[in-house]
Amino acid sequence: MKQTVKLSLIAACICAPYAGQTLAQEKYPAKPIRFVVPFPPGGGTDILARIVTNKLTERLGWQIVVDNKPGAGGNIGLDTVAKAPADGYTLVMGQTSNLAINPTLYTKLPYDPLKDFSPITLVSSVPLAIVVAAKSPYISLASLISAAKAKPDQIVFASPGSGTVSHLAGEMLQSAAGVKFVHVPYKGASQAIPDLIGGRVAFYMSSLETAMPQIKGGNIRAVALTSVKRSPALPRCRRSPSQATRDSKPTPGSACLRRPRHRMRWSRG
Repeated sequence: MKQTVKLSLIAACICAPYAGQTLAQEKYPAKPIRFVVPFPPGGGTDILARIVTNKLTERLGWQIVVDNKPGAGGNIGLDTVAKAPADGYTLVMGQTSNLAINPTLYTKLPYDPLKDFSPITLVSSVPLAIVVAAKSPYISLASLISAAKAKPDQIVFASPGSGTVSHLAGEMLQSAAGVKFVHVPYKGASQAIPDLIGGRVAFYMSSLETAMPQIKGGNIRAVALTSVKRSPALPRCRRSPSQATRDSKPTPGSACLRRPRHRMRWSRG
């Protein structure tokens, strides 16, 4: 019941700008909706997008086409949507990286996150999991930090790309712990996870959406979460209370549904 209510609210928010259409105009949606995901398939943003679109299709009968447009930390996908007509038929799963972080990292963006998009709803806000391979010698965050102190610039951590929430969370961790990791950016989680499992990187800052199937499959282990509270998905895993990391701020990853900014036009009756 709660899920149905949430989906109905999302649908209402999407439809709201078009509620003033005259009877002579077509009912929304009258054609398939393009749903842009600015990251590769298999990552947390992609998984969330497909959960939302599948449920909207299942419950409301909408035709939605997921279109992955990865690259430049999500900039390519966001730019695609910013240039699309503001007619409600192009949506994007925005994320902390491309809406909040990228404007501070890039001197010039092809879009303005505040002016070019209209927010629809917050879809998710979850902590990241610090994960290692199932056969990794690191059984806890403390053991990982100890190894990094003993071997500076030798412990490699992966992220789904430079400037992503995962990347900055890793930088925050090493700053708080007083260690130096080696960062290797990948083009999405789907490329990073196999190298983690294969032992080519020591750990990965992962979204829970990406990590959970691999954790349940016994391929990787979570040694800590970037949150103060435990997650129901990983009740035995919590943020390390150690001296090395207690000053580090919790780092959630957020995803929100957005569309090109709609300029309202009112028709006189």
